[in-house]
Amino acid sequence: MGNLLPRQIKREKPELATSKAFGGRCPPTVVRMHRLPQATPKRRCYLRVLRQQRIQDYLLVEREYLERSLTQKQTNEQNEIEEQLVDGLRGTPLGLARIQELFLDEKHAVVTVLGSKLDWYIPILSIVDKSLIKLNSLVLVKTAGTYKNIPRAITGVLSDTTDSSFSSYKIEKAPKETFADIGGYEAQIQELKEAVELPLSHPEFYEEMGIIPPRGVILYGEPGTGKTLFAKAVANSTSACFIRVTASDFIRKTSGEGPKLVRDVFKMAKELAPCIIFIDEIDAVGTKRYNTKSNGEQEIQRTLLELLNQLDGFDDRGDIKIIMATNRVGSLDPALIRPGRIDRKIEFLLPDYGARKKIFQIHTSPMNVAYDVTFDAIFSTETDISGAEIKAVCTEAGILALRKQQKVISKDLFRTAYATVCSKKARNDVSIYM
Repeated sequence: MGNLLPRQIKREKPELATSKAFGGRCPPTVVRMHRLPQATPKRRCYLRVLRQQRIQDYLLVEREYLERSLTQKQTNEQNEIEEQLVDGLRGTPLGLARIQELFLDEKHAVVTVLGSKLDWYIPILSIVDKSLIKLNSLVLVKTAGTYKNIPRAITGVLSDTTDSSFSSYKIEKAPKETFADIGGYEAQIQELKEAVELPLSHPEFYEEMGIIPPRGVILYGEPGTGKTLFAKAVANSTSACFIRVTASDFIRKTSGEGPKLVRDVFKMAKELAPCIIFIDEIDAVGTKRYNTKSNGEQEIQRTLLELLNQLDGFDDRGDIKIIMATNRVGSLDPALIRPGRIDRKIEFLLPDYGARKKIFQIHTSPMNVAYDVTFDAIFSTETDISGAEIKAVCTEAGILALRKQQKVISKDLFRTAYATVCSKKARNDVSIYM
């Protein structure tokens, strides 16, 4: 029986000394010490409170939104009522006019309706802001009559779009193009610097020589030879103010607006002197004058006369240089390009072999091209290609590489791009540009 284990004796649970002292019962304080703590308030109640607070926040947001919507609705309704009242006072139809004369009572003015040369003495309605009315202001007038061309009263003041448009011609940020981006044309660059940059930066050189520097320059030649690029390079290299205008901007529908815009541009140039004015596509208003009965052609000729007066009029032009560009110098009026107005005429021919090669290197330098891509391998047979067409070939080759998902532009892609560009170009008679 040696394998039998001894029986375990059951031990009694020890009692606390306090319970023995109190006759087997624990005092209340001891019971509270050994009991698990109770969390108050209950968790479920706390979550209910948080939920109610969130609902209250939503209700407050909704209340604020409804109050604002109601206020905005009332404001919009009030604005609509006021606008209807003002429109009723103004009446219809409305016309445009300019203030020619004001009076001390600020209740009447002399105006000229746009498109007419007659002056009218009309009242100013009380709804018009008198602080905005000044001489030559553009105003709304209530018109009447058979053809609705007789002004009856001034009903509003408009912002002058002409002033804002000609002030936007000023270039605030210089272009990125420089003379280093021009391939070849070293003689043209030298002439342009001598005629435009040097008189503004070092006028004392011409004073020592006892000569008057050139007042204006005209750039002419075939399209794509870099005339506008030269103007951008001048704007980048000089610290003078640069104003860029397209000659077609001077053509206006209303009689007298074109000459006024020319005066405004030159007036702004005098205020910002030293200044350079670049007029692109000058043949839009500078063509030869002839007898015509067309009102449009007569207005263009009046604009040309104002331009001639500003170029070489009675008043001194000051430190203002003129750069013009055109593709058809033969169609220009002789009075426009005579010495005294335009003293330097710079011709832009198609680039020669060295210039074409340099232009190709300039445009391919930022591109990831193959090692065997050279100018001779692409343009070996082309002799009458312009710089713009070379740039178009490089751009087309890059697009073809993107289409085929190639990271390197190969020689075959350049040849395909060259064939695409040259097949689309249409050679015109060179004589129309000379």
